[in-house]
Amino acid sequence: MHWLTVHLTGIGPNPVDDPLIPPIQVDENLVTPGVIGFVVTLLVAIGVILLIIDMSRRVRRVRYRGELRERLEQEQASAAVGRVEGDDEDPRPVA
Repeated sequence: MHWLTVHLTGIGPNPVDDPLIPPIQVDENLVTPGVIGFVVTLLVAIGVILLIIDMSRRVRRVRYRGELRERLEQEQASAAVGRVEGDDEDPRPVA
């Protein structure tokens, strides 16, 4: 960014047009991220997979707790309807 401001203001030499610095010749087929890039990408992919597995477990656990809470509320509501005031015994049969 510094060379752009220098070029636009006209202060100082422009490194892009400097004839003493030859342009870099790079073969695009030989430039690769290498082993380090592969390892970093692999670690990120493994981390994402582990996060997805953990998130699916947590969502499943929350859903199960919600269903269990609804069942308990339904049982308590049905048990409260079947009871007679002053009767402390549970109207459900004991197995």
